Amino acid sequence: MNPTSQSLASGGDAAEFCADLVRNENFERYATTLFVPPDKRRSLLALYAFNVEISRVRDHISQPLPGEIRLQWWRDLLAGTESGEAEGNPVAAELLRSFSEQGLSREPLVGLIDAHVFDVYDDPMPTLEALESYCHATSSTLLSLGTRILATESDEAWHVARHAGVAQGIVDVMRLLPVHAARRQMYLPLSWLQEYDVREEDVFAGVATPGLHAVIERLRAEAASQLDVAIDLLASLPEISLAAFLPIVPVRRALDQIKPEADPFKTAQPSRLGTLWALWRAARSKTFRS
Repeated sequence: MNPTSQSLASGGDAAEFCADLVRNENFERYATTLFVPPDKRRSLLALYAFNVEISRVRDHISQPLPGEIRLQWWRDLLAGTESGEAEGNPVAAELLRSFSEQGLSREPLVGLIDAHVFDVYDDPMPTLEALESYCHATSSTLLSLGTRILATESDEAWHVARHAGVAQGIVDVMRLLPVHAARRQMYLPLSWLQEYDVREEDVFAGVATPGLHAVIERLRAEAASQLDVAIDLLASLPEISLAAFLPIVPVRRALDQIKPEADPFKTAQPSRLGTLWALWRAARSKTFRS
């Protein structure tokens, strides 16, 4: 079963489809590709389009089984058992072309898919350690693969990706709290909720208790600490690798906008112009602290 709702029209452009998908669904990530070498942009957009497809599986299901089937289709594709169907799926076609062209292993993407199985169920995220593992398999994997596309694989880049991915993943959890609560999904560490006497039902009802504010602030501090480590480690990377970590910049902006007294169920959408301006400044300064 091909999980993409829209297939290539005759003579359609898979690369353009992926670019439009990422631009519409995750503008911040799309904007970072505007500051990378043009010959690498297409492969990055294919990777990010794949991530959009996997991340929004929950949007298209009402029961876990169809979600498991959709994710299995992508596993089979990466294993080479669904290659015939890739021609009708622009994201799959672009992903396979890009990974073949760049000589990249598909194994990290299988790990990313496996992590997103969590999304199709309603089990709570038990601990911070479990959340970090989820972030490593998802956000960190994307950052690491981006480095391999733009430069070469290295232990130093993976260390940066691990810390930056945790920061990015935690920020996503805080930003998407209203969406997750409406679905009765819990990505906040359950152990922390229990520590601060926060009831899951209150979170699902959109009730911002003092305990929830304490959990959010603690998560924000954890993300900020991980991001600071990642930025410090950037100095060990060659300049050609830095553009792969431009997604750090919107994370820093998001953390700066999270205030202790703010309603966590009313998250502000970043302006596209502000995102582009921050990325332009960071790309010029090479410090990623702007």
